[in-house]
Amino acid sequence: MNDAQPRVILVTGLSGAGRTTVLKAFEDCGFEVIDNLPLSLLPLVLDKTSQRHGQLAIGIDIRNRDYTGEDFAANIINTCSQFYVKPTILFLECDTDILTRRYMETRREHPLAKGRLTTDGIEQERVLLQSVKDVANHVVDTSSLTGHELRNWIRHHFSKEADGISLSVMSFSYKNGPPREADIVFDVRFLRNPHYLPDLKPLTGRDIAVSEYVKGDPQFLPFIEQFSTLLTSLLPAYELAGKSFLTIAIGCTGGQHRSVVVAEALAKQFQDAELEVHVFHRELK
Repeated sequence: MNDAQPRVILVTGLSGAGRTTVLKAFEDCGFEVIDNLPLSLLPLVLDKTSQRHGQLAIGIDIRNRDYTGEDFAANIINTCSQFYVKPTILFLECDTDILTRRYMETRREHPLAKGRLTTDGIEQERVLLQSVKDVANHVVDTSSLTGHELRNWIRHHFSKEADGISLSVMSFSYKNGPPREADIVFDVRFLRNPHYLPDLKPLTGRDIAVSEYVKGDPQFLPFIEQFSTLLTSLLPAYELAGKSFLTIAIGCTGGQHRSVVVAEALAKQFQDAELEVHVFHRELK
């Protein structure tokens, strides 16, 4: 067995779901990046990458000339196994309406549409890629992610600089649905709501007046202390299970007030415990 085993990430998924953004993020993490590499050339690339102790990210979609339908993922895995490499498959998912809008904005045609409706091409692609999605190590829904958030997800999961488990704490609105990428979701609608106060309604949880109002709820501090203690105690178990990145989603009705305050407070608790934490607010774009 060759001790200089390359690290291979296969980036695939629905066309328009963000593969180009992801590959650029891998490049920033020090990976060699190749997009739409023909499968017949993979052995040559793996051999060269192995000799240089390299990290390789390969972008592949249905336009690949060696695409073979249901056997495609198996062929890649078998090819990598010849070099004692187990590739990590990253599959990018996205809602059909979001993909349709992206194609309209860029005035591009979906590769499988060919004069038909864009939605027809998207749904056909879902069927063709289902076997790849079924064996993927990571399935990332990019429907609600900005490019910046998607790049951060890649960096936290795959950068060699990451040390231990890193956390992402996000706020969201239940009106728009819980985030699909969340590992843990918690509802804070039990806290008093600034929405009903005329002076606070137009503000957000980032404003001091709203923050003080929410934190003044007698249930706020006990909840923050108990919830952060519980999560901190579970982190070693998550690491042992192979998790390097954990997303904690905090929701309220509108995603403007209570969830924002709680997300910021939890992030502060984790930072005080010297954990790597990133916080963002989905509804405060």
